[in-house]
Amino acid sequence: MGRIVAVLAAVLVVALGIAGIRLYDAVVGLEAESVTEDVWVVFGLGGNVGVLRTEVGAVVVDSMTFRMQGKRIRELAERLTGGPTQALLNTHYHVDHSHGNPGFAPGTRVVSTQRTLDYMLGLDAGAWQGAAADTLPNDVFETEHELRIGEKTIRAPHVGPGHTGGDMVVLLVEDRVLHAGDLFFNGRYPNIDLEAGGSVREWGATIDRVLELDFDAVIPGHGPVTDRAGLVAFQGFIRELAEQAGDAAGRGLSLEETLATVELEKDEGYDVMSIPFVMRLDRDFVVKRAWEEATGAVEPLDVPKVGS
Repeated sequence: MGRIVAVLAAVLVVALGIAGIRLYDAVVGLEAESVTEDVWVVFGLGGNVGVLRTEVGAVVVDSMTFRMQGKRIRELAERLTGGPTQALLNTHYHVDHSHGNPGFAPGTRVVSTQRTLDYMLGLDAGAWQGAAADTLPNDVFETEHELRIGEKTIRAPHVGPGHTGGDMVVLLVEDRVLHAGDLFFNGRYPNIDLEAGGSVREWGATIDRVLELDFDAVIPGHGPVTDRAGLVAFQGFIRELAEQAGDAAGRGLSLEETLATVELEKDEGYDVMSIPFVMRLDRDFVVKRAWEEATGAVEPLDVPKVGS
């Protein structure tokens, strides 16, 4: 019996070791893909990162999930662009788009909406203690911000609620590339953060305002790079979701009845995103969130404005 236990223990140790190696590889593994001559998207464990080359260095959009990733993203961006990081922009507050910030140098210019900073400190304060606080957003705005770095123009408007209540998109003007952050999940079921002001009901109109911007290529928060048509297709899915969940709520259907009766068509081929025991973004999840908003079952949390 003792030998069997020892063998099982050894197998468990090996299995955990393999799992640890795979997790490490996933964390440190980054893949850069060219979008234009001066723009790249970086894929890895977390949200898609945008990199812009200017004549004075790199502009980086989002930083993934871990400090180690942020450091590697900064190093990769500086190799690709041939210069130091001039600015880091956080499209929103979520872990997989902002927790790599501490991998950047203290004092780096970090841009976000005011509401994103509020959410970081009001809903995720534990992550921003000690040295990590040095890479919190320090250049914040309410509605729209524009940077001129070298010969490049970067516009960062807050166009309205959708994924959260504080998301911004980033337009790389001369390159005609839009980083949409998590206002756009390409071919994947989206996260819907009602607690942080997200809204399925208003998301379609928010994308209308995004489509008023002048761009060709689109870097989504998750999924492959696409174009305006890809964003319009996602908008169609969001509007279908809002309409059907709103109709179910209006008829007084329970969540269980809604899940059983909603028949979406515009999510054909969508991939499920999941982390075991943590989250699962699938059809049931998005229908549940849309129903919760439509029935008032979930209200945004009261997050105070930083400095108020």
